[in-house]
Amino acid sequence: MSYSERILTLPPYLFAAIDEAKKAIIDKGVDVIDLGVGDPDRPTPPHIVESMVTAVRDPKNHQYPSYVGLLEFRAAVAEWLKKEKGVTVDPKTQVLSLIGSKEGVAHVPFAFINPGDIVLCPNPGYPVYSIGTKFACGIPYDMPLLAKNNFLPDYDAIPKDVLKKAKLLFINYPNNPTGAVATPEFFAKTVAFAKENNLVVVHDNAYSEMVFDGYKAPGFLETPGAMDVGIELFSMSKTYNMTGWRLGFAAGNKDLIAAFGKVKSNIDSGVFDAIQRAGVTALTSSQQCVYEMNAVYKERRDSLVAGLKSIGIDAVPQKATFYLWAPVPKGYTSMEFSKLLLEEAGIVATPGNGFGASGEGFLRFALTKEVDRINEAVERMKKIKSKI
Repeated sequence: MSYSERILTLPPYLFAAIDEAKKAIIDKGVDVIDLGVGDPDRPTPPHIVESMVTAVRDPKNHQYPSYVGLLEFRAAVAEWLKKEKGVTVDPKTQVLSLIGSKEGVAHVPFAFINPGDIVLCPNPGYPVYSIGTKFACGIPYDMPLLAKNNFLPDYDAIPKDVLKKAKLLFINYPNNPTGAVATPEFFAKTVAFAKENNLVVVHDNAYSEMVFDGYKAPGFLETPGAMDVGIELFSMSKTYNMTGWRLGFAAGNKDLIAAFGKVKSNIDSGVFDAIQRAGVTALTSSQQCVYEMNAVYKERRDSLVAGLKSIGIDAVPQKATFYLWAPVPKGYTSMEFSKLLLEEAGIVATPGNGFGASGEGFLRFALTKEVDRINEAVERMKKIKSKI
């Protein structure tokens, strides 16, 4: 049996590899504290679940859904964007339902990339940016996200010969894995850069509502001129604790949305209507559940930051996302320190280089365990402090 070259050249998916390592430790009887994958530990809010239950019982939701998405859901998206972001879109032509934003990230290169075209990808970054590019026979070009640049890409450092072949730019703020945030000035620079180089911009905005300390994250589509060059991907997963539901949406330039929709109509059969109807409930009802979860994540963040500092790891509290991007102690690589935490303390944290070479020297902690478990993780680290 032979496999395609694209399959043979793909690395193991990061989180699948972490699951295997975690399972091996659990099989030894270790009580593992998993701060690895960003999967919310609290349940989906009850009013969203009840809406889903009602929709599932309705036979009209049992047939094939629309490829582009239920119009009621797309209208709710447009209403939410107007209320929360000040962005006006036509739900019929500028919004597309997604089977989770990961599906959107993976499929959007097919709409705009020809074999050999270059896609500008953040590094460290969500692995699917480069993987989706490779599936579309494109070439990922890494844009290093460095601490000295506040984990923003340096567009001026991209060679001219690369820009001549580049067709697509992925950006992601609030950022996974670093937790970094972008300014309106950065988005304005991105719009100008895209227009100058004839790039399609895809802003992966999965963590838009996961903010702390009074911070409000600006969106790409809020930027003057952004609607001319790009689309924005949003996820219901993190905002509403709906990771298993697989629901997200894309919004933006109508021609880009139409091209993206054409890809999806040839690949999938749309999102289950009952899930989209629950999504309508999530978007149009009170957002108090979102504010309450943000308060929970802030408490967890503060506990982990204080704990890491107590053992000599200079972790900086982020304004958004539920990740903490922390430097590894001197003398360790990211993988070595991640392995030490897992094998000596039963703690799962993601090595930064798993998100790309520029992530070396960092670990990503996900704030997806209750405060008592986070404090327990800190106590375990204190017991191996001599090795840190």
